Amino acid sequence: MAPTSVGFWGVPTSTLDWCEENYVVTSYIAEFWNTVSNLAFIIPPFLGMIQAIQDKLEIRFIIAYFSLLAVGIGSWFFHMTLLYEMQLFDELPMIWGSCIFLYCLIEAYSPPKSHNYKLGSALVLYSMLVTLVYLEVKSPVFFQACYGMLVVLLAGRGLYLLM
Repeated sequence: MAPTSVGFWGVPTSTLDWCEENYVVTSYIAEFWNTVSNLAFIIPPFLGMIQAIQDKLEIRFIIAYFSLLAVGIGSWFFHMTLLYEMQLFDELPMIWGSCIFLYCLIEAYSPPKSHNYKLGSALVLYSMLVTLVYLEVKSPVFFQACYGMLVVLLAGRGLYLLM
């Protein structure tokens, strides 16, 4: 069967369409290889979450694994369908998950079972604001800027912890 740009999920509605040709391998998966590669973001975090629960680690670590799992599942559905709603299911967990990881890195040397409510509240507020603005603006550049800022903060904090 000849490749088509419209498959099982209909015409793509996402604001982004990656470099992979759509519906080449199967009419049920828009970007086959981008979809399948997300197993690397689904299986290891799932296993890590189970191990963290078994090891009775703090809830922040379990939530961190869960956030990676959410990104993997969201990305799976986005690349499978190329629908705007699934794009949100991919991108918004990246914002929320990065805030969770930033919390974990900032609190890396805090006493066990302690909670930094000010930091947690600030990161939740940031995630909520980005979510609400992105739902209204629908600009990939806005998302990329907000996510990029979190990545820079994560990298900076990680480097600081290594020194």
